[in-house]
Amino acid sequence: MRFGKGQLFPSEHRQWIDDQTGTTIHQLTTYSCINHHLYFLNRSFTPDGAQAVFTSYRDGQPNLYELAFPDGPIRQLTEGEGLHPFSACLSPAGKQIYFTRRGSVWCLDRETLEEVCLARYENAQLGECNLNRSGQWLVTAIKQNGRSGIALMATDGSEHKVLLHWPRTIVHPQFHPEDEQLIEFSSDPAPRMHCVRRDSGEVECLYQHGNEEFIVHETFLGSTGDLVFSLWPLALKRFDMKNGKISTIASFNAWHLAPNGAGTQVVCDTNHPDIGIQIVEVATGRRHTVCFPKSSNQGTQWKTSRYALAEDWIQSTPDQAEERETHLSWMEMKADSIYGPQWTHPHPSWSPDETKIIYTSDVSGFPQVYVAEVPASLRPA
Repeated sequence: MRFGKGQLFPSEHRQWIDDQTGTTIHQLTTYSCINHHLYFLNRSFTPDGAQAVFTSYRDGQPNLYELAFPDGPIRQLTEGEGLHPFSACLSPAGKQIYFTRRGSVWCLDRETLEEVCLARYENAQLGECNLNRSGQWLVTAIKQNGRSGIALMATDGSEHKVLLHWPRTIVHPQFHPEDEQLIEFSSDPAPRMHCVRRDSGEVECLYQHGNEEFIVHETFLGSTGDLVFSLWPLALKRFDMKNGKISTIASFNAWHLAPNGAGTQVVCDTNHPDIGIQIVEVATGRRHTVCFPKSSNQGTQWKTSRYALAEDWIQSTPDQAEERETHLSWMEMKADSIYGPQWTHPHPSWSPDETKIIYTSDVSGFPQVYVAEVPASLRPA
């Protein structure tokens, strides 16, 4: 089979009904390799819902592909080595895809497949991309010369810099949905939740806590501007950005979280035990099971109720040294036994119209991309 930019491949679509919930499931990929949708903090569908963008290793390394949902042909978007498999995000209009490749940030035109390098950082590793609401600014976590921080750049390529240097690992910087100056980021180890301002670089710790509180997967609760996070494995929590108060939305093992646009619902996967993908009503805490991905959900960390700290890595075997460094740089390694390969986690997220949920599962032996149709009773009015 020939691979390369612009190559088209036949549809791999399959469809069935989840036998436990009655939900319609679409399987978008079947190729015998790692396939997964974009990181759950970024939507994988174009704004019109017509195209799904995903990562596949079918040419031997991670590259980006797209297909017309549900059964259109698969089109290869990038080629070559070094693409961070979970780094991509779509522009607000869906015409561009931003991603990181080694120490550089790139913009891909989905129509022409032209790539433009927006920024290059020497001796650096980069995480996933996140855009502000207008699509004018982009952030990504950076580790450069062993030092963690947040890289900031204009999407027109006119400006870039390291906005913040930080003494601990930084992951998942995200722009506030309304305030385009405010960036939330996660610091590891605790305390976890912080904000930095794009204009001034001023940093605020949102919640002081120790490693006995395993806070993870925080993200903005849609247009409310508050945060939601998992207090693993006990509860789905809400952080009020105005007064700093924390409240419980629902007490269960909510894992990876993706709120809808209005902040009225949160979709999440679950683990230890796996009780399927859940939609949670924020106002009441009521839960609805969408489907059962049956993914392997790897990572010994998730069996505990605290962070994997330095001693956990030190106690790992010598041949995990490279994986240990790779984990701290947010890259993907098959042998990571602490947090588990990310492509073994469902990572559910919404389609733009919130009638579908895209997720990944390795139930077939290889990670594949799936879409569940949200039951009509749970869809926006």
